Amino acid sequence: MNKRVYGNISFKVNWQGEIVAVQPRTRVWRYLMDNRTHYHLGYNLFIVGDSSEGEKQFSVAISEKQQVKGLFRIGDVLEGTAWTKQYEEREFADYYRAGSLKRLSRASTNLESLSPPWMMLPPSMQTYEERGARLLSKRLWETKCYQCIWANMANVEIQWDFEKNIKKYRFETFCYGPKSCKFYKMGRPRSVPYKNRGSAIDDGCLDELFTEGRDEDE
Repeated sequence: MNKRVYGNISFKVNWQGEIVAVQPRTRVWRYLMDNRTHYHLGYNLFIVGDSSEGEKQFSVAISEKQQVKGLFRIGDVLEGTAWTKQYEEREFADYYRAGSLKRLSRASTNLESLSPPWMMLPPSMQTYEERGARLLSKRLWETKCYQCIWANMANVEIQWDFEKNIKKYRFETFCYGPKSCKFYKMGRPRSVPYKNRGSAIDDGCLDELFTEGRDEDE
């Protein structure tokens, strides 16, 4: 994705294109090593097409309500409006506050049986929350897992100074998929910095806790 910097100025754009991936849109709050809270906000549609900015490949954030109404999936061709992001470091998707969504054509191929990667209609936000996420290699997210409904690029907010409420921001990749997935790799452990302390390391030890409610094939 091309990342553009506009400061805090946001403006409306028109866009049109084909969905190549649908993933959950989440925010993750981190504080030291043992606090990793996932908030499930909606969905990111990854589009190949055109926008009034001239972009050919971009992502659009939509709400769960919009997804339930439209049942968007890979191969659908859509058009709509949206607004550019205000905070480059905090939001991964290129466009937000999507509106005037219209499906121009429905996907011609049924992808329900193709797995992994799982490319069917994505589940509800509640399902993602109940399943829990594991760390996912960024390289896998960019390649084999890019079209999977269980893959996730999260907006991460790190509580760097709790007393003064100072935060740092970055993006991290996670997986909500079956533990038995043949593609899955955790990737590198992730450091979690805090003011005047050495960084804590999230080496995946929290993953088992977050996914303890499901079996290997769930």
